[in-house]
Amino acid sequence: MALPRGREKSTELLNAQAHVWNHIFNFINSMSLKCAVQLGILDIIHKHGKPMTLAELVEALPMNKAKAQFVPRLMRILIHLGFFMKAKISMGEEETGYWITPASRLLLKDEPLSVAPFLLAMLDPVLTKPWHHLGAWFENENFTPFDTAHGRMLWKHAGQEPRLNFYIYKYDIFSTPVNN
Repeated sequence: MALPRGREKSTELLNAQAHVWNHIFNFINSMSLKCAVQLGILDIIHKHGKPMTLAELVEALPMNKAKAQFVPRLMRILIHLGFFMKAKISMGEEETGYWITPASRLLLKDEPLSVAPFLLAMLDPVLTKPWHHLGAWFENENFTPFDTAHGRMLWKHAGQEPRLNFYIYKYDIFSTPVNN
């Protein structure tokens, strides 16, 4: 592709390319958050009661310790997304650790208003697979993308898929709140 002439057009093209790439890789954000919930990172830091160093966090995580080098990358993404922040471990010290934010409190396991189960349900492969079939759904006769992806409607599939059934009935993920 030839670049348009002129500095202004080049900047416009670069911004457009960054916009497209941002959307291509946007799934990384939600999958990183799902990983943090699955590993219990939010709950581990919250229960620690103060910011945790990287070493403390890695030690507390239920993970293969050979993969510890990748934890800072995951945490950088989650800091950028606003689910964690860097904070001083104690007054007068320069060492920093990871601490939770108000948004991350909504993902704590014991929080009464936790949306962690909803996050895990919505990002489960059984519910993300239909999005991969959206284009095909527009071209076929099926009623929903879910039907296109799984060969049957959601409720019938839930009767055969224990994990989906669990999300629907345990967490009531498809209910609509009633306003009084």
